[in-house]
Amino acid sequence: MPQIRSLVAEMDSNLPVFDVKTETERIDGQIFQERLIARLSGFFGALALLLACVGLYGLVSYEVARRTREIGIRAALGANKRELLRMVLLRGMILSLLGAAFGTGLALAVTRFAKSLLYGVGAADPLTFGGVALLLIAVTLAACYIPARRATRVDPVVALRYE
Repeated sequence: MPQIRSLVAEMDSNLPVFDVKTETERIDGQIFQERLIARLSGFFGALALLLACVGLYGLVSYEVARRTREIGIRAALGANKRELLRMVLLRGMILSLLGAAFGTGLALAVTRFAKSLLYGVGAADPLTFGGVALLLIAVTLAACYIPARRATRVDPVVALRYE
């Protein structure tokens, strides 16, 4: 700053020198709003993903817990705990994989409209789509496994009285 002021004063002492900024500071000032919107969009996207995971876990866990009586009946009829877990996990994973496939297809269709808003990320970024799908599948797996494991540990007589 002092060098700039002295150089301008040498040329013409009547010229005022104010608001001197570097090129980087000027560019940062011009794209501040875009960066703020990008950060807010990222935050709300992460929040939406968290809410989706919590909602998915709650729904699937509730549905598996509702089947405690069915699991008890199957256990009373001689079904193996391993078979019961496999049955519940298989049904949950089929729904999860169908949902991931449908959701990915729908997201690919929607991102065509949002293509102009994306910077540095392609509209069909496989890492993002794959990561989100894997996360939701993992949440579904946990939501199926935990209540199913709990239900298989319940005595069949208690499970038959459930509800």
